[in-house]
Amino acid sequence: MGSSEDKVHFDQAIVRPPGSSFAQGITNANLGVPDLDLAQEQHQAYCEALEMCGVSLVVMQPDAEFPDSTFVEDTAVLTRNCAVLTLPGATSRRGEVESIKTVISRYFENIQTIRPPGTLEGGDICQVDNHFFIGISERTNANGAQQLASILVRDGYTSSFVNLRRNSEFLHLKSGIAYLGDSRLVLAKGMERLAKFEGYEIIYAEHGESYAANCLRVNDYVLVAKGFPKIKAKLAQLGYQVHQVEVSEFQKMDGGLSCLSLRF
Repeated sequence: MGSSEDKVHFDQAIVRPPGSSFAQGITNANLGVPDLDLAQEQHQAYCEALEMCGVSLVVMQPDAEFPDSTFVEDTAVLTRNCAVLTLPGATSRRGEVESIKTVISRYFENIQTIRPPGTLEGGDICQVDNHFFIGISERTNANGAQQLASILVRDGYTSSFVNLRRNSEFLHLKSGIAYLGDSRLVLAKGMERLAKFEGYEIIYAEHGESYAANCLRVNDYVLVAKGFPKIKAKLAQLGYQVHQVEVSEFQKMDGGLSCLSLRF
């Protein structure tokens, strides 16, 4: 298993292709209706990109009962020592957690659970080495955030909260932040006003490319959404091997690169 102190190195990832009901999921993106066939093609290319990065995939079956279930990251938070099952703030997504638990239990003995009245979605959690930034959003409430912090501190992790409710631009915390390792963060413009990110080198995804802040460092590569040349160039100039992945159909459903896998 990849070291939790260096959260850019991963051995495995859980993925789930979009099901036939994908277009019926929750979205406020106003980018049109996704094309299911194209979404499935893009998901396959995403999986191939993860394999190129050296990651072995655990592929779950699509689940048409839950249209958003391809966004597996929201259902759990994985650390070196434990898995935390979430309680999604979107009530239509809560049934996704049970099937994820079945898979995760093959790899983690210590499984914790977020309990009501807390809500928490994995897209609001950004691990930066031994520290966790926890977003408080429309999907993750203060109670759920505190429950997670209390679980994490038992394993020696620190955490801090980022109030996203002051900026409706970001559905989840990771809609506007990514950790690259090397004490570097990618931030969407505006995110810096919501929390102090002292001690990190900041690479900004400028206005017009804020979606690309949800990039994904996996081992020796950085995966970036296709169509955002400025952030691609910035990362390449820093010496990263950048690989573009087309995720237009997932963007239509408020999803990004990190949302589509649970990495460990």
